[in-house]
Amino acid sequence: MKTTTLPVEAAKWYIVDAANQSFGRLAANIAHVLRGKHEAHFSPHQLCGGHVVVINASQLAIEPRKAMQKTYFSHTGYLGHKKNTPLQRIFTKNPATVIEKAVQGMLPKNRLRAQMMKRLHVFNGAEHTHEAQKPISLPM
Repeated sequence: MKTTTLPVEAAKWYIVDAANQSFGRLAANIAHVLRGKHEAHFSPHQLCGGHVVVINASQLAIEPRKAMQKTYFSHTGYLGHKKNTPLQRIFTKNPATVIEKAVQGMLPKNRLRAQMMKRLHVFNGAEHTHEAQKPISLPM
């Protein structure tokens, strides 16, 4: 069976307002667009998704129970050096990190994930630096 590789089109730019949106649903929609599954020419071995600009990350709606229960695990490699950090502490320090970690966990664990994550641009406030790309609103 012969397969063909279609030429990749120019990536589209989308903008998402994270104010008062559900944490997991927002991350799932962003991962869907970064992967390119909304496009008609989707191919799992190519980078065919668009760029996503997320604004107002500091106004993300996180349930209080989830903020207390969800923890992020990290390990330094040394014995006994594992860290469990609650979601609330990471969110107060940098809200953009929470969205980036959630989207990264929803993308496939392959070589394209790092390239897809470079197309995610998260800002804590309403201002962003990608006005020149003229991002369109992402339908949720």
